[in-house]
Amino acid sequence: MEIEDFDFDLPEELIAQTPLEERASSRLMVLNRENRSITHHHFYDILDFLKSGDCLVLNNTEVLPARLYGVKEETGAKVEVLLLTQLEDDDWEVLVKPAKKITEGTKISFGEGKLTATCVDTKEHGGRVLRFHYDGIFYEVLDQLGEMPLPPYIKEQLDERNRYQTVYAKEKGSAAAPTAGLHFTEALLQQIREKGVEIAFITLHVGLGTFRPVSVDNIAEHEMHAEFYQMTKETADQLNQVKIRGDRIISVGTTSTRTVETIARDTGGKFEERNGWTDIFIYPPYQFKAIDGLITNFHLPKSTLIMLVSALADRDFILEAYNKAVTERYRFFSFGDAMLIM
Repeated sequence: MEIEDFDFDLPEELIAQTPLEERASSRLMVLNRENRSITHHHFYDILDFLKSGDCLVLNNTEVLPARLYGVKEETGAKVEVLLLTQLEDDDWEVLVKPAKKITEGTKISFGEGKLTATCVDTKEHGGRVLRFHYDGIFYEVLDQLGEMPLPPYIKEQLDERNRYQTVYAKEKGSAAAPTAGLHFTEALLQQIREKGVEIAFITLHVGLGTFRPVSVDNIAEHEMHAEFYQMTKETADQLNQVKIRGDRIISVGTTSTRTVETIARDTGGKFEERNGWTDIFIYPPYQFKAIDGLITNFHLPKSTLIMLVSALADRDFILEAYNKAVTERYRFFSFGDAMLIM
C-alpha cells in the first residue's frame, strides 16, 4: 500500500493544544466493525460499551521530563536534547538540535553545569548517544532541569506536568505519553472494575518510533524504531485466562496494542512473561492475534498509527470515521478526543 492511501484533510484548528479540565469529559467516537456504524458519545460513556469479563490492557509507562536545553561547552551555542532510550548506565540515545553541530566528543552543559554530557556515538535521523555526568540521582537532576516532551504540533505551554501523564503511570522511561490513557480518571477506573472488567498492565517506553514520520511511498519499506517493552507473569497469566474464557481483550492505545501483538506473534497466540525490544509495524492486511478492541486517539495523516487502526477496522471505514470527526469538530492528537473500535 502507498502512503497516500492514509491521507486525509485536517484543519489545523482541530489539533488540540491543551487538555480538557476533566479528563473523562472528552468526546468518544465508537466504531462498530460488525455493522459499520459510527456513533458519538463522551469518554465517560465507555462503561456502556464494556461488559463483565472484558480486560483492558493499559500501558503504565511514565513520561520523563525528557527535553533538555543546554549549550556546547566550547562555543556556548544553544542545543536542544530529547532523551529517547536509556542504553546502559548513563548512556542515552537522544535526538539533538542542531544535529550537525553535535559530533563525537562534543560536550554539552545543562543547568549551568548541574548536568553535563559527552557525545559518544552518532546515529541516523539526528540521533546521538550521550553519556551524562552528574552528582546524585539522575532522575532527580532531570526532574529539576527537564521539560515534558510535548509533540511539536502542540504550541501552547502545559501548566501542569501531570496532564501529560496517565493517572496510572508507574515505570519511568517514555519520551512521550501513551495518550489514549490520558482520558481515564481514578474514579472511572474504579467504576470499570466494579462492572467486572479486568485491568491488566504492560509497559512500553515510547521512543523514536513515535516521532519518526513515514518517509517512503511504499509503506512496506518503512522500518520502525525499536522500543522497549515488558510483560509480567501476572499480566501474561491474566490475559491467557481471558482468552480461555472467550472474553475480550481491549487495548488502550497503540503502544499496548503493539506490545501484546508482539508477544502473541512470537509465542503462537499465547502470552508469557517477557521483556525486550519490539519494532513491530502493524498495517493492512495484518491479522490481529491478541486484541478484540482498541481505545485510541485520532492520529496524524500518513502516520504509522493511522495505519495500525486501519488494519483493525478497515482503511475505508477508518477514513470515513476520520472525515466525520473533522465534520463534527472532534479534537485531534495527544490532547484530543478518543475512538473506541469494537
